[in-house]
Amino acid sequence: MKQKINLKSKSEIEVMRESGKILAEILRLLVEKVKPGISGDELEKIAEREIKRYKVIPSFKNYVISKNVIPFPSVFCLSINDEIVHGFPHNKIIKEGDIVGIDMGVKYKGFHSDSAVTVGAGKISKEARKLIEVTKESLFRGIEQVKPENRIGNIGFAVQKHAEKNGFSVVRNLVGHGVGRSIHEPPEVPNFGNKKTGLKLSPGMTFAIEPMLNEGSYYTKCDNDGWTIRTTDGKLSAHFEHTVVVTDDGYEILTELN
Repeated sequence: MKQKINLKSKSEIEVMRESGKILAEILRLLVEKVKPGISGDELEKIAEREIKRYKVIPSFKNYVISKNVIPFPSVFCLSINDEIVHGFPHNKIIKEGDIVGIDMGVKYKGFHSDSAVTVGAGKISKEARKLIEVTKESLFRGIEQVKPENRIGNIGFAVQKHAEKNGFSVVRNLVGHGVGRSIHEPPEVPNFGNKKTGLKLSPGMTFAIEPMLNEGSYYTKCDNDGWTIRTTDGKLSAHFEHTVVVTDDGYEILTELN
């Protein structure tokens, strides 16, 4: 079945731009607070305070994926070391050498934005630093492929090529996605693939590109909480994400600070 893609008008993109800038400011503040000894609960309080200050709605809190799994309990995801995505902040203490993924979405004037970043706490290993750097680079390699008439497969190909060239694997069962009036819309945006395959990009399309790179195997497992996805081999994982819009001649990142 053909996916229905919601192309955004100029006025809708302007609202998403505002939403993205607010999210970027909140993420910047959270990243600044990441240090050994801080708790996930403290970070949650900071995020909740900023959500109230900016008068936005958290996209993730109480999100439902299945009637058999509890609604997501937090305003952002905190994933540490071998946790790939969807970790809970609660009852976590960040330690020296941890790598910390923060993933968050907000809804502003009816439109969502979605972004993620991974940072180190204190002094991290050379391998962890390389994983973070390559994951971020992979995100921008994918973003560079965003332009009218290009295809979704070009994005995934660029991400995968850079990741594997540097000795890392790309998670296969979790992908990027459209963003707009819903936090998850069509199309899916895989972080692997082949050039000239998949949906053709058109101006007004808005979606999140979010590479998740693993130090070891790309295989994953889910904790008993029904949410936290981690590496099966216990090795490190990093995650970066931006919401972008396809413009008439390329792209614009909506979740980046100027």
